[in-house]
Amino acid sequence: MKYRVIQWATGGVGRAAIAGIVGHPELELVGCWVHDPAKEGRDAGELSGVGPIGVSATHDERALLALVADCVVYCPLLAKTAQLERILRSGKNVVTPLGWFYPAKQAEDARIETACRESGVTLHGTGIHPGGISDRFPLVLSALSHAVTHVRAEEFSDLRSYAAQHIVSEVMLFGKLPDEARASPMLRVLGAGFRQSIDMVAAALGAELDDDKATRHEIAVARAPIASPIGIIAPGRVAGQRFTWQGTIRGAPFVTIGATWLMGEEHLDPPWRFGPDGQRFEVEVTGDPSVRAIFRDLHPSSIAEGLQKNRALVATAMHCVNAIPYVCRAEPGIKTYLDLPLVTGRAAHSLRRR
Repeated sequence: MKYRVIQWATGGVGRAAIAGIVGHPELELVGCWVHDPAKEGRDAGELSGVGPIGVSATHDERALLALVADCVVYCPLLAKTAQLERILRSGKNVVTPLGWFYPAKQAEDARIETACRESGVTLHGTGIHPGGISDRFPLVLSALSHAVTHVRAEEFSDLRSYAAQHIVSEVMLFGKLPDEARASPMLRVLGAGFRQSIDMVAAALGAELDDDKATRHEIAVARAPIASPIGIIAPGRVAGQRFTWQGTIRGAPFVTIGATWLMGEEHLDPPWRFGPDGQRFEVEVTGDPSVRAIFRDLHPSSIAEGLQKNRALVATAMHCVNAIPYVCRAEPGIKTYLDLPLVTGRAAHSLRRR
C-alpha cells in the first residue's frame, strides 16, 4: 500500500513536491491545500506542471484534515504553529522545510511534541539551507576527520533566477535603501532554522557552544542600474546581501553558516563576486584532515531557466518528499536527521525492480 499524502501550499517548493510525490513509488497524492483563491478547484497536477491527476486543490482546511492521509508536506510561506498543531492532531505525520530541524526545549516546541505523541504521529523538519547543506552533509563529512575545529556551510546564489518577486522585494528587501534593508526579517526568519542547524552540528560533534549566536548582515548597493525580475535596481539601492550566523566556543567560531545573495556580479559596491567556483553550496570541515565539498548544479544554468524551474527549490522539495516513508514509519514525536535512518531517493521509474 502507498502512503497517502496531502500537499500543503503550492509555491515553488510545493509545486515541485507534488511532482515528486506523483513520481514516487511509495506515495499517492490525495489532497492539496492552496492559499490563492484563484487556484481553488484546479487540478493539483496541472498546478505543478505534471498534468491532470484527479486531485482538486482546496482552501478548505477542515475538509483536508478530515481526509484519510498518512502525511502532510507542509510548505506555506511561513509556518503557523496553531495550524501545524491542528494537522498533527488530525492524525497525520508532517514533513516541512519551515523549521523543527533540531528544536530547542521551548514551550512552543513542547506543545508540538505533545501533539505528536498524543496523536501517534511524527514531525520532521528538512530542506536544503537550512537543512541538508547546513547540518546533514557537514555531519557526514565530519566522519572523515578528527579533532574538528570549525564547520562551515554557505550558499552563493544569484537572486535574479528566483521567481518569487514579492519575497525578493518585500521580504528580502532587495531594491530598497540600505537603511530599509537593515531591518530585513531574514536574520530572524532564516536564523530560526540556522540556529537549530548550528546546535545540531555542535551536539553531534560533542561540542559545547557559548549561549549566544553571533550574527552579521552585510549589504552591497548598485553603483549603476541593474536589471532584475523585480525591476531596475537604481544606484544606491540594495543589490547584494550577505548573512552570517555563528556558534562560538569561548568566543571563537565553531560552526559558521552563511548565505550570499547577489543580483548578478556587475555594478556592485562593494564589488562582491561568487569567485571562480560560481554559484554553489559549499560545506567545509576543518580538522585532521580538513574536507571541503562543493555542491554544483543546484542552481539554474540561466536566469530564464530559474524563473521557470529553480533546481534548489526542487531539491528542497525532494528532501521533504523522500523523507515521507521514513517519517511515516518512525516513532511519534519530533524527529531530526539524527533520529531517522538514511533517507534516499528512488531510481527512475524505468530502472526500478519489477
